[in-house]
Amino acid sequence: MKAKVIYSDKFLKGISWFMSIGGITLWPFIILREMYQKEWMDFKRKRIIRHESIHIAQQGELLVLPFYVLYILEWGVKLLIYGRRAYYHISFEREAYGHEDNKYYLQTRKPYSWVKYIFNDI
Repeated sequence: MKAKVIYSDKFLKGISWFMSIGGITLWPFIILREMYQKEWMDFKRKRIIRHESIHIAQQGELLVLPFYVLYILEWGVKLLIYGRRAYYHISFEREAYGHEDNKYYLQTRKPYSWVKYIFNDI
């Protein structure tokens, strides 16, 4: 599924309680900072859209709501283990960060690829 990209600093600032975020996926939308609309941000914008598009695939295979439940549960567990770095150890994020530079990843990605990242860093 191809997501609709929206640019909104106001929305992202409103939900950035723990860390500053450049983008978020709320199925079926990808919401990015307004600065990514600028032509000179083309490379970074494409990379972030690839990252967030991986989350769209993850959310789709989990029928959306279970994705958010699992994401929060895993973040909570990893918060106990990794503290402030928990976000970077969430399986969904590890898959997305690991493949955001590969523009062909979603064409070859196997369903539930995020599962292999759950326990392999503990």
